[in-house]
Amino acid sequence: MGHAITRGTSIRVAAFTWGSARSSAPVYPFPPDPHELRVMKLFDCQVCCHTLYFENTQCEKCGHRLGYVAEDQDLYAVVRVGDTADHHWQIAGDERRTFRFCANAQYDVCNWLTPFDQDGNFCTACRHNHTVPNLAKPGNAELWRLMEIAKHRLFYTLIELELPRVPRSEDAGQGLVFEFLEDPADGKKVMTGHDDGSITIALAEADDAEREKRRKSMHEPYRTLLGHFRHEIGHYYWDRLVRDAPALGPCRDTFGDDRTDYSAALQKHYRDGAPPNWRERYVSAYATTHPWEDFAETFAHYLHILDTLETARAFGVATHPRGIAEADRLSTEVDFAPDKATSIAPLVKAWLPLTFALNSLNRSMGMGDLYPFVLTPTIIEKLGFIHDLVHGSIGATKLDQPEMKPYAPVPENVPPPTSPNFAGAEQER
Repeated sequence: MGHAITRGTSIRVAAFTWGSARSSAPVYPFPPDPHELRVMKLFDCQVCCHTLYFENTQCEKCGHRLGYVAEDQDLYAVVRVGDTADHHWQIAGDERRTFRFCANAQYDVCNWLTPFDQDGNFCTACRHNHTVPNLAKPGNAELWRLMEIAKHRLFYTLIELELPRVPRSEDAGQGLVFEFLEDPADGKKVMTGHDDGSITIALAEADDAEREKRRKSMHEPYRTLLGHFRHEIGHYYWDRLVRDAPALGPCRDTFGDDRTDYSAALQKHYRDGAPPNWRERYVSAYATTHPWEDFAETFAHYLHILDTLETARAFGVATHPRGIAEADRLSTEVDFAPDKATSIAPLVKAWLPLTFALNSLNRSMGMGDLYPFVLTPTIIEKLGFIHDLVHGSIGATKLDQPEMKPYAPVPENVPPPTSPNFAGAEQER
């Protein structure tokens, strides 16, 4: 029991390259044409063509320092120019633009570039930081680096979707700001959460062992640092895109009445747990707590799906199972731009077969499912609302949502949160 039988499941991976002459021409034209097909989430050094990760700061093959340009959504090899204390940098092979590294690059937590003539010393992601860890304390530098990796991946997607990111300098009351806080010495725990644009992430969540301990104590199938960022940013965008906007009515129709007492709803959840059959309507047990949490959890899952599909597209991933009756329904090819889809339908159509294959691969390695969740038609409808919301199409003619049978992972036996210890842990969300 619990074994995924995958008779001949085939996954094809083909690395896409930008242009047919990449191997013969070490440097390509800059800046890139925004209308040219650009497969993101795969980067390579334009000097030596070595494949790079989004977080890399140096090319391991040619040794060039690397810098990410948010407006291009690309990672480049860069060269230092000038002989001043305030270093200038240019993209190797392109002298038309000059940059400086974000001030946080000196701590090895950011590899983003900013235009040299831009006001301020921080990149578009780091300018939202308000409190960062005390780097004099051993271990905090590495925890902060992991925080920033997750936060920068979040900002990659927010920029791609052209979602508003208003800093506190422009909106003192509700501008987006991050607080990365340590647990105080008195034994109390920092609560991860959102309040009027201020997102607090407990620094302890960057510690893999501590986060896994919390995941198990809360009986969660999934808990990641990036997941925290995506959940809390969902609360921020409820305030920005829903609360005082025409989307409020449709949002209540989809997720429920947010005017329900939040504190009372939390207490009920801690006391009674999720309602029976919650998986039919909610993407997670925590989503059942209150419409705000349902929205934030669904928002996070939408970003999970979007980002993973984009990576799958970049690698040319396709699944074509062999030897099973539902081979056609479990076949997919991510050959479209997920962020440009006009509805949630193509995302879900690709996501369900893809995650079935990826979950099976994980089980073959003795690991838990990559995506241990079930998407029912009701949940897909909620994802469709989020898709329409971030694309500014709430109120437009609604396209039919796909009626697709979910492919369920092996369910876990999750006891209701009846003990005080469990309730306390739940509050740490």
